Amino acid sequence: MDARRARSHACLVSELEAHAHWFTEPDPSSGARCLTLTLLADHGNAARVARDQAAEFLRGVGAGGVVDDARLIVSELVGNVVNHVVPERSLARPGGSRRVDVHVKAWPKWLFIGVADEDASPPLLPLGDTFWPGLTEERSEAVVPDSGRGLLIVQRVAAAVWWTPEGRGGKTVWCRLDLGSETQGPPS
Repeated sequence: MDARRARSHACLVSELEAHAHWFTEPDPSSGARCLTLTLLADHGNAARVARDQAAEFLRGVGAGGVVDDARLIVSELVGNVVNHVVPERSLARPGGSRRVDVHVKAWPKWLFIGVADEDASPPLLPLGDTFWPGLTEERSEAVVPDSGRGLLIVQRVAAAVWWTPEGRGGKTVWCRLDLGSETQGPPS
């Protein structure tokens, strides 16, 4: 195998291994930890509570190096729920609050963050650069899109971003941060 193909193979193996860990519940004997928070989106402090709790959890499990990135990601994802989600009719209750579940799975090599809501419509994940980088030098405020900035930020910070539908209705937006020196980036 040539070097590029070997790097591509190693990257694929790494991605498959990460996916297998995202899919399973962390086992504390493997050095993994899990946090799940259930919040109400209609309360003004949901994003602050979620990011503060996630930060404390990460510091407690020894993942302090990614606290700032995780706080930003949690803020953006919970903020999207608070500002944009309309619950499915079957999940909406008169006078009820919208539910937000925040999942944090910390493995020795990966950190998975998921934010679940009660709206089954897919998130609009940006597909890449939304503008020519040369335009940002003079008028950056004029070329930043009006919507999708939060998910664009999450995509820039995280190694991967995806979403999954929930069986009861709704969806979860997930992202992965790679931890440690053993993780490899995509092949060049």
